Amino acid sequence: MNSSTPGIEPELHARRAASFGAEAAAYAEHRPDYPEKALAWALDGVKGTPERVLDLAAGTGKVSEGLLALGVAVTAVEPDAQMLGQLTKTLPAVTPLIGTAERIPLPDASVDAVVVGQAVHWFDLDRAYPEMARVLKPGGVVAALWNHDDESAAWVAELNKLIKTSMSRRWLSDYESLPEHEAFEPFEKKTFGHKQPRTAETLVATLATHSHMLVATEEEREAKLRTAREFLDRNPETASGEFDLPITTTVFRAGKR
Repeated sequence: MNSSTPGIEPELHARRAASFGAEAAAYAEHRPDYPEKALAWALDGVKGTPERVLDLAAGTGKVSEGLLALGVAVTAVEPDAQMLGQLTKTLPAVTPLIGTAERIPLPDASVDAVVVGQAVHWFDLDRAYPEMARVLKPGGVVAALWNHDDESAAWVAELNKLIKTSMSRRWLSDYESLPEHEAFEPFEKKTFGHKQPRTAETLVATLATHSHMLVATEEEREAKLRTAREFLDRNPETASGEFDLPITTTVFRAGKR
C-alpha cells in the first residue's frame, strides 16, 4: 500500500507530488473550489457536531475555504511552503502548519474530521492512515475529495484525450473505494455535480497546473497546451467568451473505528 496511485512509478510519483509549489499562485487562481454540499456530506459522518477540522495536504486552501463557510475551525497542514503561503494570504482565519500526511504536527484526538482534497493519491497510506486515525477524536471521520472533469460532456472527453501526456495516469477517484484500514470503517462513496466558469484562456491556464503537465518536458507541455487552446478556439461550446466547465466531485468518507 506504499503508493496509493495505481500504475505509477515511484520516481515519477514523487516528482508529480512535488511539482505544485513553483506554480502555487496559478494553482490558487485557476483550480476549482469544492461544492459546499460535498464538504457537508463529508462532515455529516462525524458523530456529534464537528467543530475543528484538519485540511490535510491543504495546498492553497481550496478545501479550507469551503470548510470555513460551514462554520468549523480549520487547521491546514501542507508540506510545501509556497502553497501554504498562498493559503495564508487569502485565508487568515485558518491555522497553517508545515507537515505531511505521514507526520501530522497535531496532538492525539485533536480534530473531528480529516479532509483531503485532490491529494490522497500522493500519500504513503501505510503511514498516513495511522496518523490520520491518531489525530481524530472518537467518532471522527476521514474524507477524501477529488474534482474531475465530467466527461459525459462530449467536448470535455475529446479535450482530455487530446491533452494526455506521457506522464498521465489514472487516479483513485476512478475507483469504487479507497484502500481499507483497520482504523476505519469501510469507505462510503458519493458524487456531486459541480461547475467552474472558464474561458479558453483560463481553462488552458488550469490545465497547465496539472501535475502531468508540470513534470512533462517543456516541449511536450507547450505542444499539449497549444493543442488544447486550438481545440477550445474552434469548439462551438467554448469558442466565444465564458462557459461552464462541468465537474464531478467524488467524495470518499469513513468513520474512525
